[in-house]
Amino acid sequence: MTTAVRQSADERREAVLDAAQVEFAARGLHGASTEAIAKAAGISQPYVFRLFGTKKELFKATIARCMRETLETFQRAAEGKRGEDALDAMGSVYVTDLIADRTRLKAQLEAYSACDDPEICQVVRDGFGDLVAYVERVSGLPPERVSAFFAQGMLINVMSAMGLKDSEEPWARRLIDGCKEGA
Repeated sequence: MTTAVRQSADERREAVLDAAQVEFAARGLHGASTEAIAKAAGISQPYVFRLFGTKKELFKATIARCMRETLETFQRAAEGKRGEDALDAMGSVYVTDLIADRTRLKAQLEAYSACDDPEICQVVRDGFGDLVAYVERVSGLPPERVSAFFAQGMLINVMSAMGLKDSEEPWARRLIDGCKEGA
């Protein structure tokens, strides 16, 4: 007979956030099921609500964690670097680690899509603002270069969401190559 290892509250919270990210990425805020999230996390649905209060609060927590993890990934990549070297390191890790994770990419896009709700929009703005502030600070580059960095990242998001990141379609290849050359 096997005995289940009891998780701490923090471990259960992280398990719920992991399951929620998958569910929200697949179905969005309104289509996601807290029952499916609870089942995937191995807890009861009432416990999800005990942890987060509402589905919207869970969505906001999922977005905040996704943005924080992106920032932490940028920080690790750029450690000890400045200027274009820092941008190159962050851009490289974004392509290889962050958007390669389709669930993370789709969750990020769902977060942007849910910005009609002012509370959700504030979480997205805060997280994105933290990313911009960090990139500005570590690179020390002018606004037009920082803007180009984020614009290329968004184009890469869209191309990846359409399954075109490794496409051989001529127009897609030109855009992707342009991002590589512009970096």
